Parts: sequence; structure tokens; C-alpha cells
Amino acid sequence: MRKSSKILALLISLLMVLSMMAACGSQEEAPAEEPTEETAEAGELGAPEVTTVKWNSGTSKNVLITIANEKGYFEDEGITIEEVPADENNSAMALLASGKVDVVSNAGTSNPLDQISQGVDLTIFGGHMVQGAMPIIAKKGTQWNGVQDFIGKKVVANTSYFALTGGVMNTGEEKPLEAVEWIEGMDYPDALAMVERGEADYALQGTGNVQTCKESGTVDIVSWQGDIMPDYSCCRMVAQTDFVKNNPNTLKHVMVALLRAQAYYEANKEEAVKLHAAATEQTEDYVAAFMLDEHYKVNVDPLEDSVLRAWNILDATGFFKDKDDSVKIEDHINTALYKEALDYAEATYGEEAPDFYKAQQEFFASNNTGTAKE
Repeated sequence: MRKSSKILALLISLLMVLSMMAACGSQEEAPAEEPTEETAEAGELGAPEVTTVKWNSGTSKNVLITIANEKGYFEDEGITIEEVPADENNSAMALLASGKVDVVSNAGTSNPLDQISQGVDLTIFGGHMVQGAMPIIAKKGTQWNGVQDFIGKKVVANTSYFALTGGVMNTGEEKPLEAVEWIEGMDYPDALAMVERGEADYALQGTGNVQTCKESGTVDIVSWQGDIMPDYSCCRMVAQTDFVKNNPNTLKHVMVALLRAQAYYEANKEEAVKLHAAATEQTEDYVAAFMLDEHYKVNVDPLEDSVLRAWNILDATGFFKDKDDSVKIEDHINTALYKEALDYAEATYGEEAPDFYKAQQEFFASNNTGTAKE
């Protein structure tokens, strides 16, 4: 009996092993599950090549990054943004040139264009501010008739601000640097003080000075940079061209997150003020002064046509001191990555804000024709 029991036990063990092997085999050979529409869409962008992106967004930071972090949009895309601050010794563009950051979003448009003009291989692939809330001030009571009022006057503004020099050109002045007495190199508080003392007729102020200008009893905001040249292209998203070429999926996932953040921002500006005030350690009143002003516009779109216009104005006014004439600016603007990101975001998250994505598609079609805006 003992012998037959042992044989029975061995048979049972053998059957169990064979059963497990059959089960494993059936698991390996089972056909893959058919992808659903949702999983098919999710795979269209491809996996990010790198999941951490080193980013400089200046001292004022980027409200879309603030929202995308807060709402988990970057996490949804498998992306982490590592903020790298600039300092006195390392400007944003210097950080980009040295590879200490991968993307810069708050260094304006003229700065990256100047680098590109010198042969530095950078690519503009997206945007941050279409236009900042940058007021033009004059002594209280000054009558404003338009940018033609600059002609023959003292204006405190750097000629890198192509919206102003371009605006003067649009009045028919062929030499805008000579038609106006531009006072350059001043910080915004000193520029405001010059207007107060009557040492200058007009001065451009930064987005961060809106609250001061609005509450001033000595100066008026007579116009805005965005009124002189609408959608002039304030701050572009820029990276070294090699980074763009080597990490296209990463950048598309980044822009998907930022598009969702832009949709949220446009529907929830009051909350965006609170979030960004906390992120920048500023008061809500300070942030609201510019963020809730109609002249402040953020958009992820690369804004190709406005960038081309900026290039032409800066070139015509001699801003590019060390220009490499072989450089073609068109080779340094990539709109394809953004369009893929926009299409994917609309297909995947369009139900969150259908009107927003429709408007973004229309905005892209109007602003990326490859022809400089007039």
C-alpha cells in the first residue's frame, strides 16, 4: 500500500506540473488584447525619450508650468520639469548654451533670435507669452494719439523691443532709431522716475510693474506694447536644435501638458492668480494686476509668423551686430511638433474644453503660415 501511495503521489505531482506548463504556454501564446481607441490615441506621440526636462522660466516663472504641475498634467505625460534658476553669472541664454538647461521660456524673442543670427544652433518650437502686459507710461495728463507720438521725443526703451521700433517703422519712418531719441539700458523703476522728473517723454515698463503704474499718482498708462503691435511674440520656448531633434516625443508630451494648462488657465484665471502668486512668492494683488489685464496673453503656439516679423524688424534696425548671413531663420522654427501635440491633445482631452481646442487650431492656422505678419 505504501508503494502504491508513493506512485499515486508522484502521478499527482506530475499532473500538476504538466497543468502549470500548459497554463503558462497558453498565456504566452494568447493573442494580444486589441488596443482600444483610447490606448491607440495614447500611443501616437511615442514614449518620451527623456522624462526630466531642465527648464528656465525666469524670475516671473511660467503660469502654464505652475498649473501643469499643480494639476498633474506633466505627471499624466510621464514628464518632470526641473526648474533651473538663472543668476548674475548665468543668464537664461547662457544656461541654454552651456547645456545646464534644456528649455528656456522667458527670455523674450529678440534674445534667442540674436543668438541664432550669430550661428548658434537653436530652435524655437513653442511659446509662452504672446504678449506681456507691458505698459507705456507718460506724465499724468499726457494726450496719446498713437505711436507717432514717439517721433522726435525721448523714449526710455531698449531698441531690442521690436514692437516699438517696428511700430515706428509702420508710421512710414524708414530709420526708426533716428526718428526717436531712445534712452537705453535703464531699469524700469529708473525709467519711471525719468518720466516723473520730465527727463523723458515716454517709458516702457515691464509686466511686473503694472501694479506700480496703475497705482501711481504721477504717471498715466497711455498705451501698451501689445496695442502698438498686437501678438508681437513676447517669450518663445527655445532649445538647442540637437535637443529638439533627439527628444521630439518628450517635447510633444511637454506641450500637451502645457496646452491642458492653458485651457485650464483661460477658464480659471482667478485661481491661476492664486496658484502663480504662491509659486512666485508674490501677493495676489501683484499677480492679478497683470494676469487679469486683457493685454496679458499666454499661448503654447510657436507663433511662426510673428517670429519672422520680429526677425525682419531686428535685422532692418541693425540689432544683429554679428550676423551670420548664411543663417536662415526658417530653419530654426519648428511648428510640426506643436501641431502634433495640439492634434493629440484635442483628440485625447478635447472633451475637457472643446471650444478651447477649436480656437487653438484656428489660431495655429492663422499664425503659422510661414509669412511674416504685416
